[in-house]
Amino acid sequence: MQKVSTESELPPGAVTGSAGYAVGNNGDYFAVTRRCRHLRADLADGTIDADGCLVCPWHGAAYDVESGRMTRGPQGIFAKIPGLSPSFKLLTRIVPLGRRRVVVSDGAVYLDE
Repeated sequence: MQKVSTESELPPGAVTGSAGYAVGNNGDYFAVTRRCRHLRADLADGTIDADGCLVCPWHGAAYDVESGRMTRGPQGIFAKIPGLSPSFKLLTRIVPLGRRRVVVSDGAVYLDE
C-alpha cells in the first residue's frame, strides 16, 4: 500500500495528490485518476461540492467519485458551446475516471494496491 497522508491532513472537504490520483474526503475517502477529461487539469487541485462530487479547478466540471463519471460538464465560456457538456458526460460513461480503493489504518490514509 502507498501512504497518502494522515487522517488529520485529509479532513472532510480536502483533496490532495498522490502519484496519478486525486485523493479526497467527501465524508468517505476516495481516489480517482487525477486528470480532467476536458483539458487535463490536475484534479488534485480541485474542490468537493455539496453533493460530494470532485470539481475541476479550471472549468468547474464535476465528477461522481464512486463511478468516475462526469455529472456536470465544463462551465464558464465552455458551458455556452452547444453539445459540449453532453459530449463529455457521454465520454465519461465510456471512459470514466479510474478509481482506486483507499484504506485507512492507524490514522493513516493509503492507496490500496
